[in-house]
Amino acid sequence: MPWRPTRWTQGLGTLDLAREAGIQRIVYFSVFNSVLFDDVPHFAGKYLVERVIDAQGIPATVLRPAYFMQNDLMFRDALKAGIYPMPIGGVGVTMVDIRDIADAAVAELLRRERAPHPLPRTTIEFVGPETMTGPEAAAIWASVLGREVHYGGDDLAGFESQAAGMMPGWMAHDFRLMLRAFHRFGLLPGKDSRAIFEALIGHPLRSYRAFAEEAAAKLVNDV
Repeated sequence: MPWRPTRWTQGLGTLDLAREAGIQRIVYFSVFNSVLFDDVPHFAGKYLVERVIDAQGIPATVLRPAYFMQNDLMFRDALKAGIYPMPIGGVGVTMVDIRDIADAAVAELLRRERAPHPLPRTTIEFVGPETMTGPEAAAIWASVLGREVHYGGDDLAGFESQAAGMMPGWMAHDFRLMLRAFHRFGLLPGKDSRAIFEALIGHPLRSYRAFAEEAAAKLVNDV
C-alpha cells in the first residue's frame, strides 16, 4: 500500500478481515530494522502490524526489505552535478534491488499458496550483497559516471528542508527520522540473511554497482 500516515490502519484492518475470512496464507511486506527504528513513524507502524500477526498467531511470512537501490534514481540532477546527496551516514547501509524483491515476493507467495497446509510464521530479510557508507556510495557513482562525485554530508536538517519542497512536510520529517536511525544503527544484515534471500530467488543478489552502471548509462545519454 502507498506510504501514507494511515497505512498501518489499513494493514491492521486487512489482517482482521483476513482472520474473519479464515485466510491462512499471508505474506506481509514490512520493513528492515522495524524493531530498532521505534521512533520512525513508517517503521513503527509496520512493526505494529507484525506484532498483531504474532499476537494472533497468524501463519504469515513477514518480508523485511532494506533500502531500495532505485530510491537513488530521484537524485539524477544531483548526481549529474557531482553530488551523492542521500545522507545515509557512516555505519553502513545495505541496499536491495527492487527486482530481487519482486522475485522473492512472488516466490514466497507461491510457496505458501501451493503448500498443502498453512506454513509456520517466518521472517525473511531482503538485503543487498554489501553494505555501504555515504562516501562509498558516492565513490561508486564517480566510478561508473567517470567524473568526480562527492558525498553531500550528514546534514539531516538541510536534507529535510530540501525534501519538503518535493513532498509533504510530514513525509520529509519521517525521512529525517529514518536517516537519523541510519546514522545510529545503520542497516546491517543478519548473519544468514543474504544466503536465505538468494536461496529463495535462485540467483545472486544484484549489487549496487550493477544498479549504478545501468542508471549511469541512462544519465550519460540524457546529458
